[in-house]
Amino acid sequence: MTDKETTPRLTLGHATLAARDLDRLSAFYRDVLGFRVTNRGPVPGGSEIVFLSQDPDAHHQIAMVGGLEPPSAAFVLVDHLAFRTGTLDDLRALRAKIAAAGVESILPICHGNAWSLYFNDCEGNGVECFVDTPFHVAPPFADGFDLDQRDDEILEATRTRIESEPEFQPMAQWREAFARSLRRS
Repeated sequence: MTDKETTPRLTLGHATLAARDLDRLSAFYRDVLGFRVTNRGPVPGGSEIVFLSQDPDAHHQIAMVGGLEPPSAAFVLVDHLAFRTGTLDDLRALRAKIAAAGVESILPICHGNAWSLYFNDCEGNGVECFVDTPFHVAPPFADGFDLDQRDDEILEATRTRIESEPEFQPMAQWREAFARSLRRS
């Protein structure tokens, strides 16, 4: 048997967060990041769980369990939830909402394959909101970028900065090659 026959393909279904203040944390994801509460209820031990989603095909993308002490996180780039959005304008709108919610440290990072905003939610959990670029480079790659520039300026600045990086190519080309390699394995 090949590895492909014995190992099912997995996709991420959801992430679960421990919440000190379940109402406050779920309100942040609802009001600031636009998630909808799909269900809420008790769990054994006297706590509650809240399920949130933005995807009609996913009952929940995030589950939050109240009354628990979240693990301490020191660096948001390592331990975080990441959410894809569609456009740089979406990222700008998110930045405005995040800042209006009182988040003080919002870090814009270009990874070559994505433009990202990193920040901590109201309980210190790391969050990344990102937009895919049309490029691929070998990770890890991280550099700042100016989200106040026009889209075409961000695109050109990114291309100029990464075109000499290892594995630079159009993302569509990289995806085709990766798909071929998955079919072979």
